Amino acid sequence: MLQRIASAAVSADETTLLREEWEEADRRLEAERGDPRRYETLLRQIAIVTEELRKRVGQTYTLAELAASYRSAEGWAREAVQERSPSPGWPRDLALVLAAAYHAYQRRASDYRA
Repeated sequence: MLQRIASAAVSADETTLLREEWEEADRRLEAERGDPRRYETLLRQIAIVTEELRKRVGQTYTLAELAASYRSAEGWAREAVQERSPSPGWPRDLALVLAAAYHAYQRRASDYRA
């Protein structure tokens, strides 16, 4: 399991802003349902990022710890998607995929409140 991330590294305000970003990504993802092929591709990529996120953050974490991990997630997420499920133009979707994965994963945080 990867190192624990200090919750003090991310302020409550920054955590709130990131959660809003993740929520927006979830809305954008849902807007893609009209294109089943694209939507399934995005879901597959989100599953890959979520699996990697589970390895990196673990099963027990706070929202602040999750937010702190988001700062450095683009590199490993890019690598994981590129290796396991690249699709035409996938790099332009990486921010959506990453934020949507974090949106779903935040629900498991020990201090999560909807």
